[in-house]
Amino acid sequence: MTTPPISDIDLFADEVVLDPCPAYAELREQGSVVHLWKNDVYALTRYDVIRGALADWESFSSTSIGFNPMANEALTGTSLASDPPVHTQLRATLTENLSPRALRGLKGRIEAKADALVAELAEKGSFEAIDALARAFPLEVVADLIGFTGHVRDNMLRWGQAAMQVIGPMNQRTADSFPIAGELYSWCSQVKAADLAEGSVGRGIFDAEARGAIPPNTAGHIIHQYLGAGVDTTVAAIGNIVALFGSHPDQLGLVRKDPSLVPGAFNEVLRFWAPVHAWGRRATKDVDIDGVVIPAGAQIAILFGAGNRDPRHYENPDAFLVGRNPVDHLSFGYGPHGCAGQGLARLEAHAVIEALSRRVKRLVVGPEVRLPSNITRSIEELPVLEVIPA
Repeated sequence: MTTPPISDIDLFADEVVLDPCPAYAELREQGSVVHLWKNDVYALTRYDVIRGALADWESFSSTSIGFNPMANEALTGTSLASDPPVHTQLRATLTENLSPRALRGLKGRIEAKADALVAELAEKGSFEAIDALARAFPLEVVADLIGFTGHVRDNMLRWGQAAMQVIGPMNQRTADSFPIAGELYSWCSQVKAADLAEGSVGRGIFDAEARGAIPPNTAGHIIHQYLGAGVDTTVAAIGNIVALFGSHPDQLGLVRKDPSLVPGAFNEVLRFWAPVHAWGRRATKDVDIDGVVIPAGAQIAILFGAGNRDPRHYENPDAFLVGRNPVDHLSFGYGPHGCAGQGLARLEAHAVIEALSRRVKRLVVGPEVRLPSNITRSIEELPVLEVIPA
């Protein structure tokens, strides 16, 4: 039994969060577990170890998903930051309205919205892809689904971004985002069923609370998770779709020729650029991984993107190949805490890919602009300079 190798990489330094792949590669070569002393975390870097840890909630607790104590305290009692059996009960209500059966009725509407939006943008001939598509589309879908109206609808983007940002360490980005995340937390603590549109999923969550399916005063926590965990990551994924198809026109061509590649193409987008940079766990006991020990109480950093590019698991991992169909990618997590909203994210992303492949022969994109961000790795601006129509 030995201690893990040590690295002086700062996981949340600007240059790392902007382009983490070089750091991921360096850490993977050091070991499957590496102690990052600047962050005081034990990073899990290789595919098999990450997947194993995500499945083992008894050794790797979700009560410390954040990298600062204030965030973890604020998230106490949520599905995201709890372990079974509490997590099991809370998640059942969260996923009740996100099951394939529940989402089936939304499929046609989401596809029609995506097609209309892509058709309008393609007609323009050029557009800014993040505001016009990657943000506009999922914000509208989630607002309609949960029943958000008025000022909440207007604040969804900034609230969702801040809710993810504060999960990072107590750096300037986190400090700047806490007041904004606090607005979301405050609203979710006070929201009533009547504040949400009739017939919405949000109303359904309050119905579940009223019939005792979830503990009293937890409906707001669940709605917080829809907005806090679901919006920013989906925006990132849809922005990545446009950027990757723009820079790999041959791969868009393959999907155009064979629409059955759409689900696999989205899996490859998620594998190639994981929307979530790092996610936390807490070691509940001394844990032996590949002959090294993570001490009890240690903060863990799960690096989904490092696992997704692990050459021990994926051949030629630094190539973007829609025919790969990596159904076992790590970007949706795995195990009890696998992404509860992945069915909705897939519906949205598949609809966008289908619309692009049907209406667009090629996207000529300009350079992407990224801003440093603690948790979500997304594109801030992406000009589509020219649309060559199908």
